[in-house]
Amino acid sequence: MKYTAYIFGLILLIADQAFKFFISHTIPLGAVWPLIPGALSLTNLRNDGAAWSILAGSQLLFTLITIVALFVLGYLLITQHNHVWYRWGLSLMISGTLGNFIDRIRLKYVVDMFQVDWFNFPIFNIADSCLTIGVLILMIAIMRDNRIEG
Repeated sequence: MKYTAYIFGLILLIADQAFKFFISHTIPLGAVWPLIPGALSLTNLRNDGAAWSILAGSQLLFTLITIVALFVLGYLLITQHNHVWYRWGLSLMISGTLGNFIDRIRLKYVVDMFQVDWFNFPIFNIADSCLTIGVLILMIAIMRDNRIEG
């Protein structure tokens, strides 16, 4: 039971890479395919920056930040592995970080594919979702711990 978060994180990492491969080889670059009309579309976008292509082309910076982040997240996972919420949050964050890092090393850009159609939001991928959900879980765990201790 303790390793469920790690296995789930690994499954999401594999799903991220498989879906990026599928999108890259199925949808022409820049094309948009409606998935849920008016709400969500699939596209094939190459992003060599962060959200909204911030710091585009800064691959060395992203590589250094990612390596440091993976060491910090790994350390936290080792030291906080007995806390279930931390374990889940950190596992998701590591999966997301690795998913985009693999793209940056292999392709020199990140493949993004989910486009929210009803408001201006960055196009994202499974790894980005893992990072976001992982951060939210970790924030809830930290607030919960502070409330209990305070």
